[in-house]
Amino acid sequence: MVTATTEPVRLPPGPRIPKALQGLWFLHAYHEMYGALSRRYGSVFRVNMPRLGHALVVCDPVLVKEVLNTSTDLLERATTGTASLGDGFGSGSTFSLAGDELLERRKLVLPQFHGKRMRSYEPIIEEEVMREIANWPEGREFETLPSMTTMTLGAILRAVFGAEGAALDELYDLVPPMAAIVGVYLALPSSLRRDLGPWSLGGRYMRYRRRFDAVIDSLIAAARVDPAVEERSDVLALLVRARYENGEPITDQHIADEMLTLLVSGHETTAGSLAWSVERLIRHPELLSRLAEEVDAGGSELRQATIAEVQRTRTVLDSTVRCTKARIRLGEWVIPENSRIVLAIALVHDSDASFSDAMSFNPDRFLSSAAKPKAWIPFGGGVNRCVGAALATMEMDITLRILLREFRFAPTDAPDERRHWRGIAYRPARGARAVVHRRTAKTSHDADSALVADHSTR
Repeated sequence: MVTATTEPVRLPPGPRIPKALQGLWFLHAYHEMYGALSRRYGSVFRVNMPRLGHALVVCDPVLVKEVLNTSTDLLERATTGTASLGDGFGSGSTFSLAGDELLERRKLVLPQFHGKRMRSYEPIIEEEVMREIANWPEGREFETLPSMTTMTLGAILRAVFGAEGAALDELYDLVPPMAAIVGVYLALPSSLRRDLGPWSLGGRYMRYRRRFDAVIDSLIAAARVDPAVEERSDVLALLVRARYENGEPITDQHIADEMLTLLVSGHETTAGSLAWSVERLIRHPELLSRLAEEVDAGGSELRQATIAEVQRTRTVLDSTVRCTKARIRLGEWVIPENSRIVLAIALVHDSDASFSDAMSFNPDRFLSSAAKPKAWIPFGGGVNRCVGAALATMEMDITLRILLREFRFAPTDAPDERRHWRGIAYRPARGARAVVHRRTAKTSHDADSALVADHSTR
């Protein structure tokens, strides 16, 4: 348990190589760097890098879970600096909020991703998937990642934004290039994020952001005069209707910040996980056959276990940062106030201390237990747990069900695709390349649609 303390500071060991060299190592091979340091120094160690500064990296599953569940009186997610997503999404983003403001925002947004509201998104997801796969090529290798991105973007624009017509077209065109540069934009020092001209990264990002805000302003204005706004299930309409405890509405700029947060972080991560699902399955033909048989029989248990295992072995957001607000004791270490703690989620997932034979891809490990192990944390935890976790899981389940129903995926013995960081999430470096053939015998679409009816309870 993380506790406040007045004990003398006691920090773990770490490499003594220069700060700049640690930064270069991080940029070149982030996952491998933390893995090597954990083998050398243990499950908690120090690093010192540009932008991040001095920080503790924690990959012990028990300590990571303790940090995630610690009171915000002692630890909070960084809301600015250290490449915080809040710096890119704006002051009204969930990533920029802390304390009571964060809890109030979560109370507003979280109900949109559960119960009847989330069930209303199912037909939208199905339509987006069927539209995208209609033109998939047969018998030749192609990248599936772009299709996953298109599917998830379309689903979130329609379900969460309520966008249609010209606004939908503009966001389809705008969001992918904007999402592709936001991570690099955040990695820059603040002095280089300014608009330094049409070729500067800051200039490009600001132009994208101005276009985005203009579209959101039009959607907000339309929602305010929509006589049926009270019946709408999209998140934008909810935020327009919402009032803080003092009766004040959320400002238009803060609504735009929150919508950008949900859009970019939501569709990028889900698309990445879907692409990794394809990349993993075609390298495990026996599992692929079992999944196809399960779909034909109307089941879903193995598919849901496979999703959990993909999220464990190919975590798309593999770390998160917390900042200490007081001197704390974490395990055997005493950490001073204003320290950064990096929670290495991917290393927790890769540890045999967390999962038996952790480096193997084995969905069966999740079949016998309804509750996920405490070390399974692809969506984070505590007050900062991803608000769209249930929606992302439902979207993956529906998409994989349709893909397995419509196609036969050709197995491959090609080497595993490497992880590639693309601004927000880690994705397959070669685009999750696959070869597919359409199936001649398909199960009933009506029967399949009934399979997703229980997603809102998860």
